[in-house]
Amino acid sequence: MRYDEACYRLKRSLAGPLPGQDGFLELGGYKRADLEAALRSDPPPRESAVLALIYEKAEEAHALLMLRPTYAGVHSGQVSFPGGRREPQDADLRETALREFTEETGAATDGIDLLGALTPVYIPPSRSLVTPYIGITEQAGPFAPDAREVAELIEAPLSLLLREDILKRREQHIAIMGRSVEIPTSTLWAAWSGAPRR
Repeated sequence: MRYDEACYRLKRSLAGPLPGQDGFLELGGYKRADLEAALRSDPPPRESAVLALIYEKAEEAHALLMLRPTYAGVHSGQVSFPGGRREPQDADLRETALREFTEETGAATDGIDLLGALTPVYIPPSRSLVTPYIGITEQAGPFAPDAREVAELIEAPLSLLLREDILKRREQHIAIMGRSVEIPTSTLWAAWSGAPRR
């Protein structure tokens, strides 16, 4: 997908109603009661934010993701957007997304146009309420990822992310919920790592 087409479609989609939490809950195998119970809990879920950056590379729209290192934690080895927890010095979650992006990727954010935020997503294993922000830029980088937080940056063409065979489903036991749920899982890493580089 060309970068200009991706930007047009993103701007148009963000101007309309978002699918909301129910859409994510259905996709993730969780129930509305799970979310409501988490929001009432003491302490409440940790506020976090991520930045989904869309940029032009080789005349094609790309999204920047990262492979997290292997460590003793629930998100070990996962592919994610750059982001993390809100810190006391962050004025808002928008600032969290931009700060975490720079901390993890080493790239400046001054050329990024933030189009808006998506519906916050509750992630039960880490008890995080994550607000995804969508940003666009014609040129991303240069990157200097933090090796403590990033095993590898993934510059994935949007055409790869949108392939129908990328998203699969599997059953996973979620300890904090005390039951197994059917969750989405991605074959992105296998597809991307086997693709030729330009």
